[in-house]
Amino acid sequence: MQILSHRMEKTITRHLCLPYLVYLPDGFSEASGETWPVVIFLHGAGERGSDTKLLSRQGLVRDVEEGREFPFILVAPQCPVDCTWDRSLDELDSLLEEILAKYPVEKERIYLTGLSMGGFGTWHWASHQPQAFAALVPICGGAMPLTGFPEKVALLKDVPIWAFHGADDQVVHVRQTEELVEVLQGLEAPIRYTKYEGVGHNSWNRAYSEPELFTWLLGQKNTNFQWKKENTCG
Repeated sequence: MQILSHRMEKTITRHLCLPYLVYLPDGFSEASGETWPVVIFLHGAGERGSDTKLLSRQGLVRDVEEGREFPFILVAPQCPVDCTWDRSLDELDSLLEEILAKYPVEKERIYLTGLSMGGFGTWHWASHQPQAFAALVPICGGAMPLTGFPEKVALLKDVPIWAFHGADDQVVHVRQTEELVEVLQGLEAPIRYTKYEGVGHNSWNRAYSEPELFTWLLGQKNTNFQWKKENTCG
């Protein structure tokens, strides 16, 4: 019997494609020289695909299309139908790089939120880029098993977070959020948690209607913005 030691090395070039919508606030003008906060919204599993019209079904995209106005640039990417956000971190990294290049972004005020699958994506992407976001709003999400969570969420101990979940959620159990919240609470992190009693999976309508939410969100600033360049493929 022989035991042989080898090392395989290969450079792979990937083609990344991620459809997305951008909503610009009233008063937006690149010519003014003004910079703007950015909120990135990650949708749930039901809006995956290649037709961005699907994004208007739920959450912040539906809100703006129904006439709700926000004082920030809203960016809403669309996940491919055969994928999830936690497996799309390279695409999300490239998206934010493109937004930073195309729009007058206030880097201290880049925010991330998502619902259901997008809530998972919020926890995962932020943990991958822990110094990129000024604050997070994950709704009825959690973390995928065998990816280092819940312990990995400790990377977000300095990031303001307001998490939401419905106590009666039968799609994503409330403990998915609570396990992450408890790790951060143990680190005395700036974490807020709202659990809606009697509410099932669709807790995002109530969460995005919270009177204090966007005042709180836009009040957070990241004075140590840093961007990790290496991709998730190693």
